[in-house]
Amino acid sequence: MQRPAAPVLVRFEHRTDEGPVLGLGTGSPRLSWQVPAADPDYTQSGYEIEITRPGVPQTKHAISSADQVLVPWPSHPLGSRESAQVRIRVRGGDEWSDWSDPAVVEAGLLSPGDWTARFVTPREIGAIGSPAPIVGGSIDLPDDIVQARLYATAHGVYVPELNGHRVGDEHLAPGWTAYQHRLRYQTHDVTDFVRPGANQLDFLLGNGWYRGRLGFHGQRAVYGDRLAVLAQLEVTTADGTVHTLATDGSWTARESQIVADDLYDGQRVDLTHQPAPATGVEVLDADLTLLVAPDGPPVRVVEVVPALKIWTSPAGKTLVDFGQNLVGHVRLTVRGGSAGDEIVVRHAEVLENDELGVRPLRTAKATDSFVLAGPGETVLEAELTFHGFRYAEVTGVPDLAAGDLEAVVISSDLRRTGWFESSDQLLDRFHENVVWGMRGNFVDVPTDCPQRDERLGWTGDIQVFSPTATFLFDSAGFLDSWLADLAAEQQKDGSVPFVIPDVLRDASPSTAAWGDAAVVVPWVLYQRTGDLDLLARQLPSMRAWVDRMTDLAGDDLLWTGGFQFGDWLDPAAPPDNPFRAKADPDVLATAHLARSAQIVAEASELTGDSSKEYADLAARVRAAFAAEYATEGGRVLSDAPTTYAMALQWALLPTEAQRRRAGLRLADLVRTAGFRISTGFVGTPLMADALTDVGEPDLAYRLLLQTGCPSWLYAVTMGATTIWERYDSMLPDGSINPGEMTSFNHYALGAVADWMHRRVAGLAPGSAGYSSIVVHPLPASQLTRAAARHLTPYGEARVAWERNGGSFHLAVTVPVGSTATVHLPGSSEPIEVRHGDHEWTVDDPYAEPAALPADATIRQFIDHEASWNALIETAVEAGVITDDAQLAGRLERYLDAPATTLVQVAGGWHASGDIDAVQTRLDSLLATQ
Repeated sequence: MQRPAAPVLVRFEHRTDEGPVLGLGTGSPRLSWQVPAADPDYTQSGYEIEITRPGVPQTKHAISSADQVLVPWPSHPLGSRESAQVRIRVRGGDEWSDWSDPAVVEAGLLSPGDWTARFVTPREIGAIGSPAPIVGGSIDLPDDIVQARLYATAHGVYVPELNGHRVGDEHLAPGWTAYQHRLRYQTHDVTDFVRPGANQLDFLLGNGWYRGRLGFHGQRAVYGDRLAVLAQLEVTTADGTVHTLATDGSWTARESQIVADDLYDGQRVDLTHQPAPATGVEVLDADLTLLVAPDGPPVRVVEVVPALKIWTSPAGKTLVDFGQNLVGHVRLTVRGGSAGDEIVVRHAEVLENDELGVRPLRTAKATDSFVLAGPGETVLEAELTFHGFRYAEVTGVPDLAAGDLEAVVISSDLRRTGWFESSDQLLDRFHENVVWGMRGNFVDVPTDCPQRDERLGWTGDIQVFSPTATFLFDSAGFLDSWLADLAAEQQKDGSVPFVIPDVLRDASPSTAAWGDAAVVVPWVLYQRTGDLDLLARQLPSMRAWVDRMTDLAGDDLLWTGGFQFGDWLDPAAPPDNPFRAKADPDVLATAHLARSAQIVAEASELTGDSSKEYADLAARVRAAFAAEYATEGGRVLSDAPTTYAMALQWALLPTEAQRRRAGLRLADLVRTAGFRISTGFVGTPLMADALTDVGEPDLAYRLLLQTGCPSWLYAVTMGATTIWERYDSMLPDGSINPGEMTSFNHYALGAVADWMHRRVAGLAPGSAGYSSIVVHPLPASQLTRAAARHLTPYGEARVAWERNGGSFHLAVTVPVGSTATVHLPGSSEPIEVRHGDHEWTVDDPYAEPAALPADATIRQFIDHEASWNALIETAVEAGVITDDAQLAGRLERYLDAPATTLVQVAGGWHASGDIDAVQTRLDSLLATQ
């Protein structure tokens, strides 16, 4: 056996930093690595970790193990500020690889006692409604500077500047956590910015989430009414002396030229504003035990998008289209002008009547304004706020050109890990919309929308979207932090707030699907990353939520009554009442109790708890559900697609006969809805899997590829570049949905992308962290190819299939350290393969078009897509129906009738249309089979 390649991508915890990992929050970081190439028969039998610390003898630690993901730190812990250089090599049999390139890690300030700094706040300026303050301090430094670190955080958001240089590239630092429980601090290497002699350190402070408007109840200053900064600059010289500049009562404060800033309303900059002389600061008695190091990446500029088009609206406004609904701010370059000239930039996601469509903003002004100081070239941008927009309206700039402005895109700087493509351009654009929707809403917390007076971390949204999120981006550190906030804000009785961080402060926030984020999100993270420690950390929170649900359900284990969001935004619900979904909320609530109890049972067993308490609970809830909500014939109460999908996917129906009949009923509901989606937030992630698992993959594809309203692809046909909050956020006539909640960037309904990754392309985790992979592609007549790739913890996995010339070709790449189980079309026996590239060619199951049976029923006629579409085309042209959904709905009670009777039993034809033409077309279609 040849020696394996040297390990690469050595990582500490879930940090994805390029270069040294600074400010780590633990002294014993778990390690992960990848082996980029190895012989086909290679299996890791051991590894060796070399640790080099300054001033300490080098140590090497050899371990006999096949593990390579999140392995324990083998040495004594790092102390605060201590750094180490780590190299790793692996063994396969008797052959050792070369050593990896060195990876550097440095611990942050691990104890409150490491801070000599104290929070300081402006004493005479910086009140609510006043200009953003700048808090500053200075230090004289000797020669021979070796290293400098800046540790900083704030009440509010901060932008640091050292000797005139902006420190770091973070935006909106320190980010948003449950500030009363956890406050992040950042660590910066500022060695290149310090100098011998005088050094000036300044912090611009903004309101951010801490003191700005927050939520839709008009709250402001939810966490406090005083902005403050905590900063500690530590400079080490050649003799080992550490020179420290720490925030204290000697610092000063002055006003900036940012005279107003708010995340919802925007930022106002007055370049003519002449601040008064600096004044003093006051030291605050703040709890430093709340300080934590970041688990994931900060918010950064992730892309810059140029303006595509500038024009004048019917109202005479100058409008700009950036071609993509995004999150960030406009960067505008102006030339000329006079002192006092004002420039205003308004933002919106869509146009309505050829003007900015601002009603979806609700009370958020989403407006940035700038007062010029005089002529000359000036670059204007608002860094203390962000907006969700595709379009901007600019006033005050004559002869504005596209080259004068660009959109600066911000997001948590998550590493992209997942991709999908197919032969269908609309489907690919939909997937790209999912990516942009996640990018725009993952701004330090997983928010529900980026544009209106909300932008909150709704638990229900991320609960359904977490499988998609963890495929598309390395979300582990990001969600790890959010889950720590969830556990901190969970109420004593186990109730989970509707939003995390909790700014709504409801007294008893217990609702199914939303509270279940406490259980589902850590479970998904474990499945996708293999992080058992995270699962163990969250297990008390998971159990507490299931215990709370159980208490609410009572002795009969049926969770009934009380407030529920239910199948939120079911498209059948009225625009002004999204609660009125077809699925009964009691059915949803009890189903979620069964599901979460089962997850907690499995998590408990994995983490070493041999108790069967939650497994028994899950079994009893399933039995209660079946007895109360399901008939022996497989009908589920409320007869809604969502309730059938839940019952099928979560094993809530005890007999095979019930499951078979429920599957048939679900399929018929999809058919008679004209393949329009009819589920809200809860049911949408389940529908395609449920149809596939009951043997109706073709119906799942027709549901996915439908373009009529409502559907996933309808928005794409309307020009959407992100996922909408409602399937019909914009109506077919171009008007905005009249509902109060109408966002055009809202990721939850994009949760179906997980099915696209796992089933359409066929790339799914087989065991935790992708240590094994399931390759089970789902070809369809509508697609000629599909592919997905994912950067697993072990390396890149790829699946690509193509139908061509009567053959089905499948190509699979398995990373070293993982294995794959491959299912080929037409084969009952899966194939087990190890790492490497693999290819197969078999007969195309869709090489020949499916024939319509000679004695076809109406159900079979609807299922024969070519015939159904041809009939619909004729019926629409004949003027007897408006679309296929109208006809499909009339056929619900006649699916078993002969297809020859379709025109007769449908009824309700428009009298002015040509019904005979439809009958003639039907006869022709049936005669050709």
